[in-house]
Amino acid sequence: MIAVNTDGKIMVRRCLVTFKPFRIFVVGIGFFSLCFLMTSLGGQFSSKRLGDSPFTIRTEVLGGPESRGVLRKISDMLEVVMKRVDALSKMGNISDSRRLDELSSAINRFQPAGLVERIQAIAQNVSNMAEKVEQILQHSLTAGRVRDGITGQCEIPKDPRFPDCPSKVEWMRARWTSDPCYAFYGVDGSDCSFLIYLSEVEWFCPRLAWRNHTSPPTYKPQDKRQAAFRTDIAALLEQVGTGKESLSFMKRRIRRLASQWGTAAHRLDHKLRNPWRQQRKILVHVGFLTEESGDVFSPKVLKGGPLGEMVQWADILTALYVLGHNLKISISVKELQGFLGVPPGRGSCPLTGPLPFDLIYTDYHGMQQMKQHMGLSLKKHKCHIRVIDTFGTEPAYNHEEYATLHGYRTNWGYWNLNSKQYMTMFPHTPDNSFMGFVSEELNETEKADIQRNKVNNMAVVYGKEPSMWKPQGKEKFLQILHRHMEIHGTVYYEAQRPPEVPAFVKNHGLLPQQELQQLLRKAKLFIGFGFPYEGPAPLEAIANGCIFLQPRFRPPHSSLNHEFFRGKPTSREVSSQHPYAEQYIGKPHVITVDFNNSQEFDSAIREIMRTKVKPYLPYEYTCEGMLERVHAYIQHQDFCAPTVPFTPTNFSKSLPGVRRSPFLLLPDAAGLAWDPNVTAPPSWPPLSALRLLVSEEGQSCTDKCQRRGLICEPAFFRFINNKEALSRLEVQCEGVESEMNHIFPAFSVSRRECGLQKEPLLFSCAGLNSKYRRLCPCRDSRKGQVALCRDCL
Repeated sequence: MIAVNTDGKIMVRRCLVTFKPFRIFVVGIGFFSLCFLMTSLGGQFSSKRLGDSPFTIRTEVLGGPESRGVLRKISDMLEVVMKRVDALSKMGNISDSRRLDELSSAINRFQPAGLVERIQAIAQNVSNMAEKVEQILQHSLTAGRVRDGITGQCEIPKDPRFPDCPSKVEWMRARWTSDPCYAFYGVDGSDCSFLIYLSEVEWFCPRLAWRNHTSPPTYKPQDKRQAAFRTDIAALLEQVGTGKESLSFMKRRIRRLASQWGTAAHRLDHKLRNPWRQQRKILVHVGFLTEESGDVFSPKVLKGGPLGEMVQWADILTALYVLGHNLKISISVKELQGFLGVPPGRGSCPLTGPLPFDLIYTDYHGMQQMKQHMGLSLKKHKCHIRVIDTFGTEPAYNHEEYATLHGYRTNWGYWNLNSKQYMTMFPHTPDNSFMGFVSEELNETEKADIQRNKVNNMAVVYGKEPSMWKPQGKEKFLQILHRHMEIHGTVYYEAQRPPEVPAFVKNHGLLPQQELQQLLRKAKLFIGFGFPYEGPAPLEAIANGCIFLQPRFRPPHSSLNHEFFRGKPTSREVSSQHPYAEQYIGKPHVITVDFNNSQEFDSAIREIMRTKVKPYLPYEYTCEGMLERVHAYIQHQDFCAPTVPFTPTNFSKSLPGVRRSPFLLLPDAAGLAWDPNVTAPPSWPPLSALRLLVSEEGQSCTDKCQRRGLICEPAFFRFINNKEALSRLEVQCEGVESEMNHIFPAFSVSRRECGLQKEPLLFSCAGLNSKYRRLCPCRDSRKGQVALCRDCL
């Protein structure tokens, strides 16, 4: 507001500015001129008409001859006045009164008849209009306040139930314009709008008393539909889309294996005996293929780049589709936003409605993109997410606070998920779920043909990129191999630049999948150089009747001594190029030796040439095995249901008045099992599979269970994390403490200290400590399907 005092001073807000009479006159001329210009250029405001806005332009008057004439006259007058002002300002010895006389004379000589009166009339009309607009706005604001129950400025509540409310309001005051999504939800810069948003859209403040407290609209759950197996993949191929070489590769793979998926669907349907399966709404967001993540894979598909991730994603899409679920596929952030219903803006606000999917399969790139665009909704809905994670994420790296405090923080992990929500390519980390992929399965006729046509002295090298052949030391064992076998390679190269491989290697260049299969069906040996780690190619070679020869790592490779694993959210030690092949397949199909020991290497080659093997493919890597596994996960894994704390006394009474431990000592006194006479609480896997063992000092539960032919099962930790289990094992404890520690539950024999786990997200099969023996929950497994126990289907 501008106020004029009697002493000739003008108050502009809080700044005091002194104007002399001469300057007041000039300012007045400028003001009237501005009003005239606005009226001339913008049209004249008509008398009230039904439906006219106060700012409606009368087009029939705009720019008329009369207005243009008046505009020219006042323009000429102002030019003369400004020249006279400029001349008078240079005359320092002339008084203000004389200056006013000079200006008045100039204006009177130039002024057309009635010009000043017209300007004054226009200014009066503008002033009247402004008053009316102000009255309309005040009336609207008053009506809104009455309607909403506002009687004054909203006060920031100090409610102990909402301790973050004041700080959140302060943040909104400073940053509410940083994202258009706040305005989308009605935030207008007032404290009242902040409180409405923070209490009704987010949950940091209590609801305002004058707001309508009717319950938010309930979303009627849609009717459950039965999932039916599919064998026609045409619709899936259309959904995958085009435009990227990576997508073309995935579609070619889906087509090639379509008949095997169809056969596997019929087998599994028969095995399950047609139980009712609910159709789930599933979003698959392949984050690493989005342009926003760089999509470094697509340009390398035709140049020997890594294909393992695309192999796995193609098989995941096919498995979900064949199982009969309602599938949406996203390979861009724009598609992701559209499918999730993200409000317009930069992703700071929650979703506008309920999550439209039962499950979301994505990767680490996708997780980061969802964090950017889902706001607080990611925390609310993350129990629906499954992260495809090639190498696995251990609980110590997954728990953000614990990882930060104890040095486990990396560029990946730290999402505070249930560790089973991470899904790996191989079953190397029982803390995570094993997703896997598939290899082509051969019938008996094809297997017989392969055995007849094997070339006994033919070897194929595992390595499509020239860089895999370069490190020093490989020439030595290649020379030994060359003495016994003909060596073939599939190294990518451009015509003008042949690859740098030894002259005795017959290089076929990068082969299409079908031609590579034919090469593997002839070869006797498939040999790895140590990299890439844990890819799908060795399983494909073994399935085509090859023996896989790989190097043993001494010491094992890990994040502590190898650049490739540095920064990955796992402390796993990799003892060979392909630990799964070494551990779960082994001889005669897989031979692991020290490539730096020439004698050992030479003996291995001679043994391979004498050995005859049949094509072999583990059941869990067949189409049926993957369908079975994914079906079990979808039906039984529920990370959104609240976990009921387990107290042994709740389940220890088999007869009234008789206390009975839920744990039963195993016959060899090596551990505990669940007592079949005690009612077991709901669990998947079922508690009938539980075998509680005690590790040695410095031994992980993964290793302890494995040595007994069992699998560590993280879902069972909550049932053994109690004093009852320690007592039944006759562990001597001077005290039992609960704390956040990824090796607990555990105990120290020398110190007689016992520790229980305080944070369920830190239950870990992988953790170990040289001073503690761990309580390890193990289980059995189905033949050829380590991810599932015998009763898990």
